[in-house]
Amino acid sequence: MEDRKKKVKSILVTLPKPENDKNPYAELAKKHGLKIDFRSFIHVEGVPAKDFRKEKINLSDFTAVIFTSRNSADHFFRICEEMRFEVPVEMKYFCLSETIALYLQKYIQYRKRKIFFGKQTAADLAEVLKKHSGEKFLYPCSDVAAEETQKFLLDNGYNFTPAVLFRTVCSDLSDLAEVFYDVIAFFSPSSIQSLYKNFPDFKQNNTRLAAFGATTHKALLDAGLILDIPAPTPSAPSMTMAIEQYVKQVNK
Repeated sequence: MEDRKKKVKSILVTLPKPENDKNPYAELAKKHGLKIDFRSFIHVEGVPAKDFRKEKINLSDFTAVIFTSRNSADHFFRICEEMRFEVPVEMKYFCLSETIALYLQKYIQYRKRKIFFGKQTAADLAEVLKKHSGEKFLYPCSDVAAEETQKFLLDNGYNFTPAVLFRTVCSDLSDLAEVFYDVIAFFSPSSIQSLYKNFPDFKQNNTRLAAFGATTHKALLDAGLILDIPAPTPSAPSMTMAIEQYVKQVNK
């Protein structure tokens, strides 16, 4: 067990590389002299229009769209373009966060549209949605849709239709076969599936594993792995904070 307390020098974060060096991971690497690499274990692929047509969802039936991520916005506007559907000016947009709402500027004239947003979850949107309960909502999602939002919409009796517009796919990680890290950080059950799809014989040995969120913790433990760095916790609400606490402990 003492081998698991070895000093941490290298970390693999299973997410796409941040766009610039102003991010918590860069600060963490600098502060503790760590090598931090990024590699997305999963990626998103759009559902082609010909497959979407089979779902018999008529885009003109809807008066509002609910966006839970930038991906859902990207693929909604992509499918509209592929189907040659012109989005009506009066379409209402409900976004889980302000970041997603602002991202819509990529596709529409922000000021001239009806755009509403919450802080982070569907429950934050509750007040706004109540005022618009008569809308017919389209809910663009992936094949592994966030249960929380769907559950909220169902429980509150909203008239919504989930539309699977993109799929989560395992990335090819064959080039990592001979590469070893002291810590690997996971953020979704899909990324753990990807690990085993790429490396069916993966042995954890002395690699410490970090996981963010309850479903990721469960997937990791169900795979018979040891969870060394859980996040979020009351003292570490973010993955970087949880890793830093651990590093301080073992790199004394």
